[in-house]
Amino acid sequence: MAVDRDHVLRSAAALLTRKSTATMDEVAKAAGISRATLHRHFAGRDALVRALEALGIQECEAALDAARLEEGSPTEAVRRLVREIQPAAGLLAFLYGENQLWEGGPDEGWLRLDTRIGAVFVRGQQAGEFRIDLSPAWLTEALYGLIASCAWAMQDGRVARKDFTHLIVELLLGGALRREEP
Repeated sequence: MAVDRDHVLRSAAALLTRKSTATMDEVAKAAGISRATLHRHFAGRDALVRALEALGIQECEAALDAARLEEGSPTEAVRRLVREIQPAAGLLAFLYGENQLWEGGPDEGWLRLDTRIGAVFVRGQQAGEFRIDLSPAWLTEALYGLIASCAWAMQDGRVARKDFTHLIVELLLGGALRREEP
C-alpha cells in the first residue's frame, strides 16, 4: 500500500501544531503508519520539519495569491491576507517557533513571502495609510508573530476561530496606521 505523503505531512502538522515536542513515534501514530514507514519517507525530525517548512511556504504563497495583495487599498489587502492565511496558521505557528529553520538565515521561500508581504506595507506607506516610522520588514515580522500568537491562543481555546482575522488586523493596523497630528 502506497503512503500518501501529503496525508503524512498534514497529520504531522496537525499534531506538531498542538504538541511541538511530539516524537517521531507519535507522528507516525497520528498519520496511521508505522515508525519504520515514517522513517522511509523522512530520515528524521529534521527532514520532517524541512518538509513541513516547504508545505507551510506553499500554503502561505497560495494564501498570498488568493488575497490579491495588489488589488484595492493596502489596508484591505492586509485584511484579505489574514483571512486567507488562517487555515495555515497552526502550521505557521509551529514553524515560527522551530529554531532549526532559522539557523543560517531564512531560505528562499521565506524571503519570497517576506518580499510579497513587505510590498503591501510599502504600498500602504506610499499611499499614506501606514506609518513610515515602522519599517516594512518590522511590520512583516509583527504580522507573523500575531498570526502565530493567535493560532496558539485558538489551539488553547482562549480565542474563537471566528475572531482570528479581526484580532490580528485590528492590533496590527491599530499600531501601523498613520495618525493625524493634533
